[in-house]
Amino acid sequence: MIKSELISLLVERHPHLSNRDAERVVNAILDEIVDGLAAGKRVELRGFGVFSVRQRKPRLSRNPATNETVEVPAKKAPHFKVGKELFERLNRNYTGK
Repeated sequence: MIKSELISLLVERHPHLSNRDAERVVNAILDEIVDGLAAGKRVELRGFGVFSVRQRKPRLSRNPATNETVEVPAKKAPHFKVGKELFERLNRNYTGK
């Protein structure tokens, strides 16, 4: 699902919301998550999961086109750990086939 589909679904399920209001709500939630991560905070949505930032160490890599060794600098990367309720809902009727 993409953001515009989420907004349309919100408008469909909550007819009192206009498309513009639903878009503002979705953008506000996503902005708060991003702002929290940018500030180095952990963002927990109970039952859904936890967003956090992990530090990646600098490393040497290889450019596959030229076979040159390339230095990749240290960087921060977002990390998501699924919540128990979401995990259980995803795997409720899973048979492994």
